Amino acid sequence: MLSCHYIQKGCLFTQPTSLSSNQLIPLLKSALSRTLSLFPPLAGRLTTDSHGYVYISCNDAGVHFLHAAAPALNVLDLLSPLDVHKSFREFFTFDRKVSYSGHYSPIMAVQVTELADGFFIGISVNHAVTDGTSFWNFFNTFAQECRGASKSIRNVPDFRRDSVLISDAVLRLPEGGPKVTFNADAPIRERIFSFSREAIQKLKARANNRKWTEEKDNGNGKVTTLLENWFKSAAETETVTTVEISSFQSVCALLWRAVTRARKLPASKTTTFRMAVNCRHRLEPKLEPFYFGNAIQSIPTFATAADVLSHDLRWCAEQLNKNVRAHNDATVRQFVKDWESNPRCFPLGNPDGASITMGSSPRFPMYDNDFGWGRPLAVRSGGANKFDGKISAFPGRDGSGTVDLEVVLAPETMAGLESDPEFMMYATGQL
Repeated sequence: MLSCHYIQKGCLFTQPTSLSSNQLIPLLKSALSRTLSLFPPLAGRLTTDSHGYVYISCNDAGVHFLHAAAPALNVLDLLSPLDVHKSFREFFTFDRKVSYSGHYSPIMAVQVTELADGFFIGISVNHAVTDGTSFWNFFNTFAQECRGASKSIRNVPDFRRDSVLISDAVLRLPEGGPKVTFNADAPIRERIFSFSREAIQKLKARANNRKWTEEKDNGNGKVTTLLENWFKSAAETETVTTVEISSFQSVCALLWRAVTRARKLPASKTTTFRMAVNCRHRLEPKLEPFYFGNAIQSIPTFATAADVLSHDLRWCAEQLNKNVRAHNDATVRQFVKDWESNPRCFPLGNPDGASITMGSSPRFPMYDNDFGWGRPLAVRSGGANKFDGKISAFPGRDGSGTVDLEVVLAPETMAGLESDPEFMMYATGQL
């Protein structure tokens, strides 16, 4: 990930009534300092030794902290537009900073931006140092420290380096370090599409070819109603053993079909749907859940545009499901072995115009970041690692199982997605 931008994610809050700006900033700085004592690599720098091996020097060189102000913006301004407000990109420092630069720049930066009626905490972290699991564990711990809950911190990061992921192979890099592998200046649009719990349940039922059960309150308690929407006959169900498609795989399959339609690709064009998977629980022996570092691998699923569009939702979901289920200890180790035979930076991007890259996770505890004045109103990202086909999955704020997708597409593709009946039926909850 040395050729990738720093991760940029942050949380939007209303203004705490009990704290002034003069009180808030020192409080956050103090909590940040205490949190860094639990995550010492984040206060260090990258170092390359004489053999070409890159490691982290935990030298306590520090992180960057920036206090900014945007008094002309209020919370409603930021959340009202159809597309993600461009100002969110200004709420992060280290914009477009490549992770290799951690050799001479801080590994992490925190920016606190005051708004007219709220504030935004944006964190930028070197992507070669952390993945999403480590990032959000840090963010959660930062919030706990700030609200005075340090005694209840349980998710202590694990820094052991005795797994197959820590390779002896040397990655040879060009003079001055690698560059990003995509065009960061290409025109894109960025939107948040929300999927309600009910919409996801219906979509999952469709992907699994079964009836969907709906719970309705008739005033005297909840009554379960079966909606008659069989997708397979009883005889077929009895004779065919099928795998269970998850809720998230159902959403991914829907997106794969809709984006492929919107791109108007030739029937023979091979499309790719990449999913980032957490390897911590896939390895044997398993890594600790809060193993600190990058413990992700990218699983590609390939299919022609004709296959994606001519088959049903179930078929697309099955292709994704099959690859995710197959990614076990042996597969993780094979990925490492293949990389060691040809060490290289991860080629993030969409070079052929037919790829989708799904990152982040609706399982990440993004809305658990209570700094002492309530949960965030929204989670947003900066401009880092944005290209046509980059998708990030967030949990919905209500915690009921809703999912938000941050979708980045070429403008003409986004227009096609917005007019796609199948996709928008579920994305808007109008079922």
